Amino acid sequence: MLDRIAQFAARHQMLPPLSRVGIAVSGGADSVFLLHVLRELGPRWDLQLSVVHVEHGMRGAESIEDAGFVQALAQTLGLPFHIHRANVPAIQDNQEQAARHVRHGFFEQLIRAGVVDRIATGHTRGDQSETVLYRILRGSGLAGLAGILPVTKEGLVRPLLEIGRTEIEAWLGERDIAWREDASNENRVYARNRLRHEILPLLRETFNPNLDETLSNMATVARDEELYWESTLSLPPPPVPSPQTLEVEQLTSTLPAVARRMIRRAIAQARGDLRQIDFGHVERILEMARSRTGHDRVQLPGLEAVRSFEWIRLVPVDAYRLPSNFSFAIAAPGSVELPGSQTRITLQVLEKTEIAQACVKVGDELDWQRLNRKDSAPPSLELRNWRPGDQYRPAGQSKEHKIKYLFQEARIPLWERGNWPIITYNGIIVWTQQFGAAAEYAAGPSTEVVLRVEVSSESCNRASRL
Repeated sequence: MLDRIAQFAARHQMLPPLSRVGIAVSGGADSVFLLHVLRELGPRWDLQLSVVHVEHGMRGAESIEDAGFVQALAQTLGLPFHIHRANVPAIQDNQEQAARHVRHGFFEQLIRAGVVDRIATGHTRGDQSETVLYRILRGSGLAGLAGILPVTKEGLVRPLLEIGRTEIEAWLGERDIAWREDASNENRVYARNRLRHEILPLLRETFNPNLDETLSNMATVARDEELYWESTLSLPPPPVPSPQTLEVEQLTSTLPAVARRMIRRAIAQARGDLRQIDFGHVERILEMARSRTGHDRVQLPGLEAVRSFEWIRLVPVDAYRLPSNFSFAIAAPGSVELPGSQTRITLQVLEKTEIAQACVKVGDELDWQRLNRKDSAPPSLELRNWRPGDQYRPAGQSKEHKIKYLFQEARIPLWERGNWPIITYNGIIVWTQQFGAAAEYAAGPSTEVVLRVEVSSESCNRASRL
């Protein structure tokens, strides 16, 4: 058994040499077995071991006794002991989920503080089969069928995923090693306990005596499939969850399997995880992409999906804010960065013969002499965002248009309009991003000096694509 565990750990690169490994020990058979196994295997890799325990405060005196048992075990083996005491019943959440969050939070704290490099947990093949079956019954996709991962990006490792619970108890019994029994594991109120004690035994007896191995193998296949797709479709995740944009053409021109994965990846990047996201949510976005209607909106758990023309925008609900109006004076020459973006508006006063810069078109040049008359004060130029009702006559047009109409003609997505920059002269619109100078103020053949408006960064790149 030790060799099997060592090979599994090595195959998944769980325990690099000289690692500081915290062993999560609850006091149950699986975690006590893991502790003794890693203590025997540790010298192979020069591991620095310690014992980690979370006392959840859920089972009164029994929970406190478990903590004392684990602490005594750590002292007997001469290992450092790290304990976290919590009051999970006081947390307003599903108690199993709350307990898991508390444990993982403590594990993350130890890793972040440099106390340990990895946390090893005692999940077994039985836990894996329960997880996979539970997710099948809930309608999980292929990613969910990967079950419990051998190694996580957070630093958790599971060396016992190919070991059965019966083997573990036999190994402990042969060596007269004691462990604690958690009475709550018998409580049929919890869905996992019903799976463990009622459904899985029935399935083993009537359908497949090797069901645990079968479900574990399914998890392995699903995990390897996921790794392939991640490498094929991978994009570096954003440092923090942030709004994501999908192109309708990309979703509708590829196979549904690929499109679904693109959607799931975008959701994960937008909100940080895929919890509570199910098949129906993904299909709703795919349906949105396939629709001939260019506008749609749907609420997902923790997320809002908005379609506008050829794009679908995924925005975390807590990050969705209506853009705030802005307006401020801008001098020429001068440069201003738009609020809340990396877009910069630069004004230059130049002789018309000077060569235009990249991302500047004729429509971005105004007649400076019309704005800066010798018999009047310097021009009062204001940079502001678009407001509903704004209208003007762009150069080359025969009549005024509402800028909203120009947005629709240019198929500008809804979420890009709120901060769309406009320049006014004494309250009159003289320039708008992408649509250029107003006809009355545009540079013409007789213009000698121009006011050139340059838009850099995001807006420049956006305009070049349209």
